[in-house]
Amino acid sequence: MQYRIDIQKTEPKAYELMLALENYLQTSNLSKTHLELIKIRASQINGCAFCIDMHTKDAIKYGETTQRIFLLNAWKEATVFSEEEKVLLAMTEQITLISTNGLSDETYAQAEQFFDKHYIAQIIMAITTINAWNRIAVSCNKTV
Repeated sequence: MQYRIDIQKTEPKAYELMLALENYLQTSNLSKTHLELIKIRASQINGCAFCIDMHTKDAIKYGETTQRIFLLNAWKEATVFSEEEKVLLAMTEQITLISTNGLSDETYAQAEQFFDKHYIAQIIMAITTINAWNRIAVSCNKTV
C-alpha cells in the first residue's frame, strides 16, 4: 500500500489545527487511561492500524496493562473494566458509529452519573478528534 499524501506538508495550516485539538486534549482533565482507551477503541472500530499501534504503545507507557488492551474488543463482557470505563467505551462506540444511532440518551444519562459536564464535553472532543485522525491516516494509507 502506497502512502498517498502527506497532509502535514500539503496543508500545514489544517494539520496545525488538528494538532491544536490534540494539544488541548493533553491539557484537559481526561485521565491518560481514559484518553488512551478512547483512542484505541475508536481506532479499532475504524480499522486504523497506524493509530492502534501508536496508542497501544502510549497506553502501556502510561501504565495500561496488555490484558486490558487485548480485551478492548470485548469490553462489554470483560470484568477488567470499571462501570465508569464501560460508559466511556459505550460513548466511544456510539459516537464513532454515529450513523447507526449516535450517542443514546441512556448512555448519556449513565455518563452523567460518573462525569460532570466538562468531563463529558472533553470525552466527546477526544472521540471526535481520534475519529478525525483515523480518517486522515486511513485515507492517506498511513501504515505502521
